[in-house]
Amino acid sequence: MSVLVVGVSHRTAPVAVLERLALGREGVTKLVTDVASCEDVGEATVIATCNRLEIYAEVDRFHGSVEDVSRLLVERAGQSTEEVLRHLYVHYDDGAVSHLFHVASGLDSMVVGEGQILGQTREALRLGQELGTAGPALNALFQQALRVGKRSRAETGIDRAAPSLVSAALERAEVAVGPVAGRRAVVVGAGSMASLATATLSRAGVADLVVVNRTAANADRLAAEYAARTAPLTDLAVELAEADVVVSCTGAAGVVVTRASLEAARAGAGRGADQPLAVLDLALPHDVEPEVATLPGLTVVGLATLAEELRDTDAGREVEGVRRIVGEEVAAFLTARHQRSVAPTVVALRTMATGVVEAEMERLDHRLPDLDPVVRAEVLHAVRRVADKLLHQPTVRVKELAGEAGAVSYAAALAELFSLDPDAVDAVTRAEGVS
Repeated sequence: MSVLVVGVSHRTAPVAVLERLALGREGVTKLVTDVASCEDVGEATVIATCNRLEIYAEVDRFHGSVEDVSRLLVERAGQSTEEVLRHLYVHYDDGAVSHLFHVASGLDSMVVGEGQILGQTREALRLGQELGTAGPALNALFQQALRVGKRSRAETGIDRAAPSLVSAALERAEVAVGPVAGRRAVVVGAGSMASLATATLSRAGVADLVVVNRTAANADRLAAEYAARTAPLTDLAVELAEADVVVSCTGAAGVVVTRASLEAARAGAGRGADQPLAVLDLALPHDVEPEVATLPGLTVVGLATLAEELRDTDAGREVEGVRRIVGEEVAAFLTARHQRSVAPTVVALRTMATGVVEAEMERLDHRLPDLDPVVRAEVLHAVRRVADKLLHQPTVRVKELAGEAGAVSYAAALAELFSLDPDAVDAVTRAEGVS
C-alpha cells in the first residue's frame, strides 16, 4: 500500500475557496471517517488549518482512491467539481512523504518557518489515533514528520526567516520613500505574514497604519493588537490613494492591486505622478499586478527579489539548511521503508528453510530410528548452521538493494527464485503491519 495526499492550500486556492473548505472539529472528524470508509483506503487522517486542508490516506490503488478522496473535498466546498478540482494538488507515495516533511518543517507555510504547523501536524496524528483510522503506515510517517519539524527548528533558525524577510522588504521601502516613521502604511491581508508586517511597521513608528481585509473580524483582531485602524477590501482604492507604503500578503489566487486601480486612485487623490510609493508584495502567489512597476514613482518589491537578496544572508542560509535536513530525512525514511518492505519475504524465506530442515530431520528419524540423541542434536545443529549460512548473504543484500533507487523489486525476485508461497508472504505482511 502507498500514501496519498489530496489537498488545497494558500498556494493553490483563493481565500474564497479556502473559506468554503474551512472545517471545525466535528467537520474534520467526519471527513476523516468518510475518507477511511472509502473502498481503497486503509488508513486516513487530515491536517486542517486556516489556509490548508490536506487528506492523508494509505491506499491500495491510486486512481480509485484519488477520485473518491477528491470527491469528498468537492462535496464540502459546495461548488462545481471543475471549480474545486483545479485548486487541488495530489502527492503519491514518495512525493507524499516529501510533501509532509516540507509541511512539518515550515517550508510550505505562508509564513516560512512558523511554528503552529508542527502542533497542527501533531493534532492530525492524534485525531487519527483517537478515531482508529491511523495505523502503522501513517503513524510511522507522521511520527517521523514531527521529528523532522523539531530537528529543523533545533538545528536552524528557520523561525527567524519570515521576520527577516519583512525587515528586508521594509528596508527596500525606506530606500524608495525615506524613513517610514510618520508615514501612512496599508497592510492588505490579516494572516500570519500580514501580522508580521503590521508588527514591523508599528515598531517603525508609522503615523497611520490601516489593515485592509476581506473578513472584517480578522482585520479588527489584528488592528486592535497594534492600535491600527481597519478598512474593508472594497475601500482599498481609497486607502491606496493616500499611502506611502503598501504591504500586500493576502495569498489570494488572483491579483489584488492592479495598475489601473492604483493609477486611478493616485490621480483621484491629486498626488503627483512621481510621488514615491513603495509596494511590497509578500504574497504567494503574488497579489500585485506586474505592470504596477511601470507607474512613475513606484517601487515594487516581490518575494522573488527578496529571496534572491536573502539567499546569502543568515535567513537564507537557515531556509537552505532546512531544505537540506528535509532532503536527508526523506531519503532516510524512504530507504528504511523500502528495506522494511522486503522483511515479509525474508521471514517467509527463513520459515521455508526451517520447514526444509525439519522435514529432512524427520526423514532421518525414519531412516535411523536408533540414532543416538546426542548425535541427532549435532546433526540438527549442523544442518541449521548450513541453512543459515546459505541464506545470510542473500537476505542481507536484498535489504541493502531494497534501499537503493530503482524500479527492480528485489523482494519479488527473491520470492520467485525460491518459489515462496505468496500467501505466506502476505500473512507476515499483515501480522507485522508492513506497508
